[in-house]
Amino acid sequence: MNIELLKSQNPVLLALFATIFTWAATALGSSMVFFFKAINKKILNAMLGFAAGVMIAASFWSLLQPAIEMEASHGGIAWMPALVGFLCGGGFLYLIDRILPHLHMGLPTDRAEGIKTSWQRSVLLVLAITLHNIPEGLAVGVAFGALGGTMAPGALGGAMALAFGIGLQNFPEGAAVSIPLRREGFSRFRAFWYGQLSGFVEPVAGIFGAFMVLLVKPVLPYALSFAAGAMMFVVVEELIPESQSGNETDMSTIGAMAGFAVMMFLDVALG
Repeated sequence: MNIELLKSQNPVLLALFATIFTWAATALGSSMVFFFKAINKKILNAMLGFAAGVMIAASFWSLLQPAIEMEASHGGIAWMPALVGFLCGGGFLYLIDRILPHLHMGLPTDRAEGIKTSWQRSVLLVLAITLHNIPEGLAVGVAFGALGGTMAPGALGGAMALAFGIGLQNFPEGAAVSIPLRREGFSRFRAFWYGQLSGFVEPVAGIFGAFMVLLVKPVLPYALSFAAGAMMFVVVEELIPESQSGNETDMSTIGAMAGFAVMMFLDVALG
């Protein structure tokens, strides 16, 4: 891979390519529905735990730490953007969670969250799945958008590590979405379609994040921290509770530890 050639590319274009990769990983994982009709609860919990571990590690190593170091290098209050951005990101996802109608897997329709609506159950399920892909795409987009304001050693490697880590956890996540949809009574193709569609929001969020960072460069530390806060909200609100459901909680804990370790290794080794 020609690193110098990549550095010369438009950061928004790089963000698009990176988030297309993360979406493709989701689609590949969703395609597992053509081979399996059900998924073992231990495996499902491990998958969700792995995704949570990756997102927790990425929130710090790929987003918060660079934001703190960036602000400190500019002579500002190092912790300020990290704190403000992190809380704003979590608050933003909280508002979306309260407003956007959605339904978590396995729950009856009357347990749907957000504004009351008569939308079909399938739409509500997909919206719940799509909700936590927004901060993932935003995080990758902001990381690549940062390349337009700095070419510090490891900046490109860190952005690539984040994209690879998100893509890595998107594969089992795609399977963890489409296979349960099949169990809900969806046809294999329909379950695959909705599963991959849930990841399509990532390129949209990625382009938006990269473009906004390039447009207003001083907000970069806040944007990085915002993405971290949004991802942590998803982890605590959705991934960890779902991974700890049932009697197979050990597997979700092991999965979370493995996901954190893998993402930490990728970010430190490549970044």
